[in-house]
Amino acid sequence: MEWRDRGILLGLRRHGETSAIIEMFTPTQGRHLGVVRGGTSRKIAPHLQPGAQLDVAWRARLEDHIGAFTVEPVRSRAALVMSDRLALAGLNAVTAILAFCLPEREAHPALYTRTERLLDLLGQNDIWPLAYLQWEVGLLEEMGYGLDLSACAVTGATEDLIYVSPRTGRAVSAKGAGDWADRLLPLPDVLRGEGAAEDVEIAVALRTTGHFLEAHLARALGDKPLPEARARFIDAFSRQL
Repeated sequence: MEWRDRGILLGLRRHGETSAIIEMFTPTQGRHLGVVRGGTSRKIAPHLQPGAQLDVAWRARLEDHIGAFTVEPVRSRAALVMSDRLALAGLNAVTAILAFCLPEREAHPALYTRTERLLDLLGQNDIWPLAYLQWEVGLLEEMGYGLDLSACAVTGATEDLIYVSPRTGRAVSAKGAGDWADRLLPLPDVLRGEGAAEDVEIAVALRTTGHFLEAHLARALGDKPLPEARARFIDAFSRQL
């Protein structure tokens, strides 16, 4: 069994004396693990950094074996993020969340494209938080927990939508909320793709998407906690507000 693709390195761990097991995300193979022989060597190790773009070839005797990768570097993002605290925190959040939620060996080409475009914006801190928010919204949709913010779940109105139901992910208007307003999540304009996308609104929107990542997606994956890398990114972003 073998295949070749280009993808994003999500993470790695040491394997034996000189090898490493890497976790790739590619458009045709999804999240896929494999061994890199000599992965801890001075020649290969510098290229095996989370977020790196790699050309990989995977081979195994049987399809259900972990198999082995050969890798060729395409693009490194290490130098960019190491000098930028927010970029480093953002990169770590993206790779950790993908490793956390993606089923192994299941293709998600649309999500892969969104992720590559997001990582290409690293270092552009004036637009990256908004791009990250939009990526989280797309991730929820891809995983089956998309938000429906088009109309009020109670009245059907399309105006004055200021809340989100924490249970259904549907928008709720001020009138439709009634006595339940204090139990609903905020729906800032930026989450509907409207308004000026101020950083303060983005931070509020990330609290809302975070609820669905934690209370819906993570719970469906066995009630595992979300990766701490996301909280560290939110903290880094909030500190600059």
